[in-house]
Amino acid sequence: MVGRVTALLALAVALGAYYVGADSLPVSGLWTQVVILWFLVIPAVFALVYFALPLWRMPWLLKAGIGMVALAVVLSVVGLDVLANFAKLGAVTLLAWWFLSFFETSAWVATVAVIIPWVDALSVWRGPTNYVVSEKPSLFERISIEFRLPGETGSANIGPPDILFFALFLAAASRFGLRVSWTWLSMVGLLSLTLIMTTVFDFDGLPALPAIALGFLLPNADLLWKHWRQRGLEVRSEG
Repeated sequence: MVGRVTALLALAVALGAYYVGADSLPVSGLWTQVVILWFLVIPAVFALVYFALPLWRMPWLLKAGIGMVALAVVLSVVGLDVLANFAKLGAVTLLAWWFLSFFETSAWVATVAVIIPWVDALSVWRGPTNYVVSEKPSLFERISIEFRLPGETGSANIGPPDILFFALFLAAASRFGLRVSWTWLSMVGLLSLTLIMTTVFDFDGLPALPAIALGFLLPNADLLWKHWRQRGLEVRSEG
């Protein structure tokens, strides 16, 4: 636990320094930026969630999550945008872990992982996400989490629901005895690819939840199937 705390604090400091000075880094060229974003920035930000993962067991998650939302608003109002960005990340993560308490079995989580990508794709195509990104870009920028691009002031952004399900699926992997490290790696890899495609091809937005859900399902498919079968046998034996 001490090692996780130390890694979390060290990484937070390093990311804070990077975000503050990202626009002044001597980096040019789209593909150089893409490589740094894919292999360094995105994994580093989501590593914060990984190192903080033991907190999903804590009983005060809802209060802490609400407190972090309030902190993010205050930091944004006073112009401390970098701190506000990570406060938003913390708030959504804590609320996701609180939400996990409503899931009784891994089958519930797997069901959500199968359904939610279709909902997200529809929302990005014709629904609320499409409206916010295309018609209210300033609102999206305020509520989304930034992944700063090196050498400029721009960023690749991801919405709160995507962060929420990333944190929820990662904590579910821990709670239900799935492959936590492989789940994190798979979700980060596929999500990075989605964000990079958005940046490279200048899309207004691509659905990120399909990548996150698939990243959860792929490394755990056999274990989820095993849990589902065991649950079915238990229900039949009780009947």
